[in-house]
Amino acid sequence: MAGALTERADALSWGRYPRARQTMIRCHDRHAALPLTEHFLLPHGNGRSYGDSCLNDGGALLQTRGLDRFIAFDPKTGVLRCEAGVLLSEILELIVPQGWFLPVTPGTQFVTVGGAIANDVHGKNHHRAGTFGTMVRGFELLRTDGSRRRCSPTENPDWFAATVGGLGLTGLITWAEIQLRRVANPWIASETIRFGNLDEFFTVSAASDRDYEYTVAWLDCASRGAALGRGLFMRGNHAPALCAARPRPPTGRLNVPFTPPFSLINRWSLRAFNTLYYHRQWREMTCGIVHYAPFFYPLDRVLAWNRIYGRHGFLQYQCAIPQVHGQAAVREVLERIARSGLGSFLAVLKIFGEIPAVGWLSFPRPGVTLALDFPNRGPATFKLLDALDTVVAMTGGAVYPAKDARMSGARFREFFPRWHHFSEYIDLRFSSSFWRRVMRD
Repeated sequence: MAGALTERADALSWGRYPRARQTMIRCHDRHAALPLTEHFLLPHGNGRSYGDSCLNDGGALLQTRGLDRFIAFDPKTGVLRCEAGVLLSEILELIVPQGWFLPVTPGTQFVTVGGAIANDVHGKNHHRAGTFGTMVRGFELLRTDGSRRRCSPTENPDWFAATVGGLGLTGLITWAEIQLRRVANPWIASETIRFGNLDEFFTVSAASDRDYEYTVAWLDCASRGAALGRGLFMRGNHAPALCAARPRPPTGRLNVPFTPPFSLINRWSLRAFNTLYYHRQWREMTCGIVHYAPFFYPLDRVLAWNRIYGRHGFLQYQCAIPQVHGQAAVREVLERIARSGLGSFLAVLKIFGEIPAVGWLSFPRPGVTLALDFPNRGPATFKLLDALDTVVAMTGGAVYPAKDARMSGARFREFFPRWHHFSEYIDLRFSSSFWRRVMRD
């Protein structure tokens, strides 16, 4: 399983905060045993988690990108088996030309299958398809005691539920089998609607979720007063077979070549960007046929875009709020952000559906989810996010562990009351910076 061990100082997550020093162990053989080491272990895919759930300060990371082989694919049934280090982008390159697509995909295609399972990621169609775990037929879980368990909803179902959304703590997923969905082509019939405030979002969303598989909204976090929560609502469906349009896939990518000494995201650039982005669409609604890549993965066109936040990085904050409190709580969150002056560069609002997640620590639940990016400005940012935690806790909601770098252990245990049951399935030689942080107090 293990290759060379190298020390790397100041390893980072995608949010570039916090920093961690850890031993890196390259994995390249799914049939080999886990390495014998004095360090606590943690699987590490492509490093796209925002906080410290993918870091293991003082321990070792099992780099799984070397487990990148396809094992089997049936183009008639859409059942795919691959190693855990395969990227979703690599799967799409294989399956889309053969008329298949991922039933659930997050906002980036540069995540591994193992990482998607460990974080039980969700996408724009949660109200129709649920989380990534719902498409997983099974996987193999390798533990440091040498045991290998085949886990599925019917075989070792408790280990399946502990590992889906289990943040990589139950062992190493070596391979996984997923069920794909049929599509006629690589195109999405999309519409973008401009809405004037938060009330209009909920009206448009309620009407859209009935007829559209994919729905999500961008919010202008700089807006206040009657325009609070204004934004652009994107919705779409896979295009039919007899679609006349033939949009080409995007070619070329931009790159942020270096990390500036300070964040390029500040009060003035935030306000300018939000205003320009909101007004880029002067009509109430636009329609079109687009390739799936810019529809699902708009940020993937800018490589290393996380560098724009400078050397201190940023903190992403995503919360889920029960539907009964959703509108009032989101309004309160947006008002607190506006008053703080610490606006979010990217703010995404989405309705979660009723399909239950299979993982004990899975984040999605019925209601409203709001995701925000904040430049790390030190104590002021942490104070604001602690205040938002209080709003979320009062509604019975939760904060997403895969995107967290600072919530308290007390809040985590409140948001995920099944943590104690889950902890019985953690591999005794596995740990993470996140888990130690939320268990510390």
